Amino acid sequence: MANITFVNENQEAIAADGANLREKALQNGIDIYTFRGKMMNCGGYGQCGTCIVEIVEGMENLSPRTEVENRKLKKKPETYRLACQTLVNGPTSVKTKPQ
Repeated sequence: MANITFVNENQEAIAADGANLREKALQNGIDIYTFRGKMMNCGGYGQCGTCIVEIVEGMENLSPRTEVENRKLKKKPETYRLACQTLVNGPTSVKTKPQ
């Protein structure tokens, strides 16, 4: 089991190993999208890049970046991930809607 701490929301979610970060956030009422993302998200297929989160702790407990993420996030810090492409395998802390 993995604890996911959503820093901005001061909320924790518990996930089975291998759980999708976007799905766990949405299931727990965490708003990961900006206004634009709410209007234009692709539903978790990695096509729009609107579910960007920043990993504060526990990067080693996540799946490696996918090719989709490498393309969408090439000018972003290494700590940024697309929630829809990220699988959680251990404790991690996440900031939603990073600047």
